[in-house]
Amino acid sequence: MKPAAIITDIEGTTTPIAFVHRVLFPYARERMAGFVASGHAALAEVPEPQLATLLGWMDRDEKVTALKTIQGILWDEGYRAGALTAEVYADVPPALRRWARAGLRLYVYSSGSVAAQKLLFGHTPQGDLTPLFQAYFDTRAGAKREAASYASIARGIGLPGGEILFLSDVEAELDAAAEAGLQTCQLVRTQDGTRPGTRHEIAADFAEVAQKFGLPHG
Repeated sequence: MKPAAIITDIEGTTTPIAFVHRVLFPYARERMAGFVASGHAALAEVPEPQLATLLGWMDRDEKVTALKTIQGILWDEGYRAGALTAEVYADVPPALRRWARAGLRLYVYSSGSVAAQKLLFGHTPQGDLTPLFQAYFDTRAGAKREAASYASIARGIGLPGGEILFLSDVEAELDAAAEAGLQTCQLVRTQDGTRPGTRHEIAADFAEVAQKFGLPHG
């Protein structure tokens, strides 16, 4: 069945993993001490000692909502100051634009906060991509490796799982989406060193996704 909606992951799917780990994470880490010293309201959800807790979460790449919120605040400052520019794979913007023009409903589901997702897609060298998406989902929708999260998102956007295609580089996330009845495709990006799995469709880029699922392609 040709999908009516597409939900895409970010890291390793639309955006090089290296950008997140080489640029975004270090940028936030360098400014974390100053943020803690500021006494920002977002720190209310962080247990003491706050700086050590936040840095520990970052070291372990914990998917903690409070951490993701704070990182988003710091990245917002960076994007606004022109210190950060988002990276997306070259095949992504034209595919998203074709799919949106064709009437497909586009969504994002990432462990990064919704605010951080919008910042990334809003500050790409290819322009502001945020108008292409109808909604964004983060860990408030549930863990990405749990089927219930995808079932909840499907209910929220008002489509049966079988009409939704989920794109990710992580096989465990795709397993959870498939369990919830969604169509799935693993992005295997050479630059990211992604290892292809055996349980889902595989594509090297969004152009191949379009070909495999009967979507508009250039």
